[in-house]
Amino acid sequence: MSSVPPIDTPPDESRQPQPAAHAPAAPRAARSRPGQALTWAALAVAGLALVASVSLWQKIGNLQEQLARQSADSSSQAIEARALARQAQELARDASARVSLNETRLSEVALQRTQLEELMQSLSRSRDENLVVDIESSLRLAQQQAQLTGSVEPMLAALKTADQRIARAAQPRLAPLQRAIQHDSDRIKSASVTDTPGLLARLDELARQVDELPVLNAVANAPGRRPAPPANGSAPAGAAAQAQDWWDNTAGKALALVRDEMRNLVRVSRIDQPEAALLAPEQSFFLRENLKLKLLNARLGVLARQTESARADLAAAATQINKYFDPASRRTQSAATLLQQLQGQLKAVELPRLDETLTALATAAAGR
Repeated sequence: MSSVPPIDTPPDESRQPQPAAHAPAAPRAARSRPGQALTWAALAVAGLALVASVSLWQKIGNLQEQLARQSADSSSQAIEARALARQAQELARDASARVSLNETRLSEVALQRTQLEELMQSLSRSRDENLVVDIESSLRLAQQQAQLTGSVEPMLAALKTADQRIARAAQPRLAPLQRAIQHDSDRIKSASVTDTPGLLARLDELARQVDELPVLNAVANAPGRRPAPPANGSAPAGAAAQAQDWWDNTAGKALALVRDEMRNLVRVSRIDQPEAALLAPEQSFFLRENLKLKLLNARLGVLARQTESARADLAAAATQINKYFDPASRRTQSAATLLQQLQGQLKAVELPRLDETLTALATAAAGR
């Protein structure tokens, strides 16, 4: 604390003056009083500074301790955060694996559900829907068979069966389908279609007859060749022939045989085709085999629906028959007639389709 300097009082005039010996001491006392005040002020300021320094030092120590504690806490929290991060990563990996497993199981469950729904849908179909599906399958199969065989019989049979099944069902909503079946049946019956099975059977029959056709220049087909007549003329062998003399029979047979042999030494016949006369007997085998190949090619053309190729092969076969075989023979005439019929049966007509019935089936299946 600072001391307050004394207040100077004015000299009392009534007092008596001091002695002369004490007169110089008054200024020295006056000079010492301000120095003491400054000293005390400096001491006070130093004390205050010391107190402030001590207080500041204590605060800095407290701050350092606080910072050390906070740093330790931050380090422990960082370690805990790292541990938690590792745990979180492990949990995330486990969760990802579980999610993948759940997605796989979910896809399997979805697939099983779809299969189960399809199974339930197939089981829950009504009788009419099953009938429509069965009829459509049978008609498509019959159409394929007709394309393979070239005959409309499979389609007609399938349409007839479908009409009977619809009639037994007695469902009014299937009446348009029944009308479409009737229209397709009438259209197919009125269509002109080649009878492929019958055509193939006739081709096979004609191929079998080739070996029996007589060649035009064959000796057996000469006009002068006749079977030897019996010895007794036109009388049949009977009781009268047995009654004749043995010598007459033997002589008559010998004379008839000699007469036939003499007639066959010279043979005169008319051949309009010179190629037939130039044909060697051993070449007739190759001629017949060539004719069989022509007929086989025509058969393959019919099966492959190549009508023009089959017609060309049949025309070539007819030319060979008329050129190299005996036209007077009944077998040759029958083969030529059969060839003409086969050429007439070959028609390039497309098989009719079941478009109207299939459209009605699709409409019935859609429930419209």
